Amino acid sequence: MSAPEYAVVVPTTGRPALAGALEAVLDAPPDAAPAEIVVVDDRPLGERDTPLPGIGDRIGVRILRTGGKGPATARQAGWHSCTAPWIVFLDDDVRPPADWPERLCADLASLPGEAAGSQGRIVVPRPHGRRPTDAERATIALEDALWITADLAVRRRALERVGGFDTRFPRAYREDTDLALRTQDAGLTLHRGDRVCVHPLRDGERRVSLRAQRGNADNALMWRLHGPSWRERVAEPPGGLRSHLFTTAVAATAVLTAATGRRGTAAVSTAVWALSTARFALSRIRPGPSLPAEWADMALTSVLVPPLACLHRLRGELRHVGARPAPAVRAVLFDRDGTLVEDVPYNGDPDKVVARPGAAEAVALAREHGLRVGMVTNQSGIGRGTLTEREVTGVNRRVEELLGPFDLWRICAHTPEEGCTCRKPLPGLVLSAAAGLGVHPAECAVIGDIGSDTESAAAAGARGILVPTPVTLDEELRRAPEVEHDLLSAVRRLVGGERT
Repeated sequence: MSAPEYAVVVPTTGRPALAGALEAVLDAPPDAAPAEIVVVDDRPLGERDTPLPGIGDRIGVRILRTGGKGPATARQAGWHSCTAPWIVFLDDDVRPPADWPERLCADLASLPGEAAGSQGRIVVPRPHGRRPTDAERATIALEDALWITADLAVRRRALERVGGFDTRFPRAYREDTDLALRTQDAGLTLHRGDRVCVHPLRDGERRVSLRAQRGNADNALMWRLHGPSWRERVAEPPGGLRSHLFTTAVAATAVLTAATGRRGTAAVSTAVWALSTARFALSRIRPGPSLPAEWADMALTSVLVPPLACLHRLRGELRHVGARPAPAVRAVLFDRDGTLVEDVPYNGDPDKVVARPGAAEAVALAREHGLRVGMVTNQSGIGRGTLTEREVTGVNRRVEELLGPFDLWRICAHTPEEGCTCRKPLPGLVLSAAAGLGVHPAECAVIGDIGSDTESAAAAGARGILVPTPVTLDEELRRAPEVEHDLLSAVRRLVGGERT
């Protein structure tokens, strides 16, 4: 029995730990090696001058760049660009042991056919000779997390069905829980595997609990999307928001009553606040090491955490008012010739434009679901001198007369010999179109009839769907990440999943 075919996707911000995360994967034996390894460089655009650690000249690693949009967007771009039936998400700070690839393959091979995913076990080493600090306890808690993308294998068709990751989650927090809940809502199952990944303790992080309060904004989105019982569904204990609201409220009461001269009420409120804060601080100090620096951190952060938690939760509630499950993509980019209209080589005559079957209905369906629609097309006839820009514009106007207006057109007028970066299968047209529509490429789908269309999508981190015609090659069909028999079915695939 052959080993399951899988791809590995690792989002990174360039942390040195990336080298350790890739070591076992890169050195996997041939019968357990991944079909491809995608490292998604999510460093901001100005920080990409230095090479990623651990990559070097290693063959078989493909790098995508997402420009600092967060791990949900990075993972979305990563799986879009892969064609393997299994996508394995690893964090860049885990340490898979040497036998991890073989154990992963064993986990996947043992799954029932309806299984959507397999969660690896995370093990966090304890500090030697002392109890863990507050920051270290936060890392240790990963061992008990039900579904996390530190090591999570998901069938590609399950990701397609639920739309993958919700890019509204900007941090490495809750995007994996949201994916797991939507997967279960779709009637799919997730299973625990036997493989193990080591997650090192985070060293030297002071006052990490203050930064962690930003996650309260993501909790607001979780509540909007999955209701008040979402924590119970992932076996997570209740959060501390109610306690923080109480502490913050009595603190505000103390300040307001003192300012208005009601000293008795102010004194009582101050005493209640001090007692509540002290109880919170002691609950955090007791499990930790007996270190003066840790005590000082706990005392200071216990004063600041409650109002910060409330502030971030309020920010999340305001940002996500009326939030609904997001569509799988926010924009659809269509190829023109052979996809939306019949392919007439180097056509400059609007009278020869004939819409392909279902094209008008497909574009209309995308618009009805609130998706932006754009056109990305190679028109090398301009560069060859057989077409003028005016003739191409006339043909495009005719396309819009038949199919309705497009939000954006992107045209590559170069010949292959010119070596541009925009001609499909390169990603330039897709990147430019996404920027023009105000969305990230990971939030786009590209629909076309030949391999260069889906290859340009993969190179940009967009989702690619092939709608074959008689000119589509068998090899292009085999390499395509997704295939639909007609245009309307392709758009339905994007808007008809669990996230619509």
